[in-house]
Amino acid sequence: MPDTHALVNDFIAKLKKRKIEGSHATARQAADLLRSVISAQRVSNTNQAASLIEAAKAVGEQLIAANPMELAVGNIVRRVLHIIREEDLSLATTAMGGLGLSAESDDDDGEMDPEDRPALSAAAVAAAARSSLRAPSLHTLLEFVPESAAVPHTSSSGGDSEDKTKSADRNSRSRKLKHDVIEAINELIQDIDTCHEQIAEQAVEHIHQNEVILTLGRSRTVKEFLCAAKEKKRSFRVFVAEGAPRYQGHVLAKELVAKGIQTTVITDSAVFAMISRVNMVIVGVHAIMANAGVIAPVGLNMVALAAQRHAVPFVVVAGSHKLCPLYPHNPEVLLNELKSPSELLDFGEFSDCMDFGSGSGAPLHVVNPSFDYVPPKLVSLFITDTGGHNSSYMYRLIKDYYSADDLVLQKRR
Repeated sequence: MPDTHALVNDFIAKLKKRKIEGSHATARQAADLLRSVISAQRVSNTNQAASLIEAAKAVGEQLIAANPMELAVGNIVRRVLHIIREEDLSLATTAMGGLGLSAESDDDDGEMDPEDRPALSAAAVAAAARSSLRAPSLHTLLEFVPESAAVPHTSSSGGDSEDKTKSADRNSRSRKLKHDVIEAINELIQDIDTCHEQIAEQAVEHIHQNEVILTLGRSRTVKEFLCAAKEKKRSFRVFVAEGAPRYQGHVLAKELVAKGIQTTVITDSAVFAMISRVNMVIVGVHAIMANAGVIAPVGLNMVALAAQRHAVPFVVVAGSHKLCPLYPHNPEVLLNELKSPSELLDFGEFSDCMDFGSGSGAPLHVVNPSFDYVPPKLVSLFITDTGGHNSSYMYRLIKDYYSADDLVLQKRR
């Protein structure tokens, strides 16, 4: 078993030094790390879910603090916490149902038909819990079991064996909870690994013959989406805005040409001039917020405004790990990150303008933001690994993936 503390510290160091880039890579490694933490965690018999939640939260707080701008890390931590609550609720429902049926069989003496007995519905319990986004713990549910459902205490001699049986049952449930949580995290990791393929499979439904598509910068999701349409014998053309100052659009253009896709590179400032020729804008984003607004590479808000002006659909392709349950106005959310001015200007050439200590005139300031915020009203469609959705439906996906108790992870200082 690997040392989880060493794994956590190593991942935190990589996040702080920005050695891991991209939401997909950070989400994949965060899920893998949390799986290791859950596997190594010793679970108490009295409150199994609480110990797993505390362990995941403790690690999650450190990961989020290491790089608050990488929202995918917080998303995965909250997804894992939701998984623990859901699996705990499922086991509690099963236990309650078993106790209820046992008590009824003792009281009725076989007079009532089993099909006529009012059974505790797991679906009803789960639906009630999801409606409030609060999953009760196993301890809480069992605490309110009616006395009629309790196993009668027959004799003192039988009490010891009964206690041993209960202890064995608790140990069994503890091991099953941990096993089920790890299995669910494995499914989450598989979803992250296959999200690009799941999104690309939908390309043929959205890209039609002889269309002109515009994108900005480079996104792996966009690249695979376009390449999948090409493999289905769709003939189309792509305008790629270069994405200054990092010019990732040049990289994407080379990749598309290598796949045989007609590609034209344009400057970012030419987007408004070219948008009237475009049938659809397809872009990748950094994060999708709870209000369906998106945090995207810098320059995409300009593209979205141009698309709205010319009534061109603005389509966002993103994996479900980029769904963030926070709103842009939440204090935990950092909407932007400033990169080095050296990406814009050569310090040697402009050193005389940037000398703050010379006192000769006002110095030159350089601002190099990484992201734009695109409001939901500018987004026509979201294509995720679960299908295509309108902006108004994104809240439902977020409700399915996250619990309200886990929205705020970092402790107030």
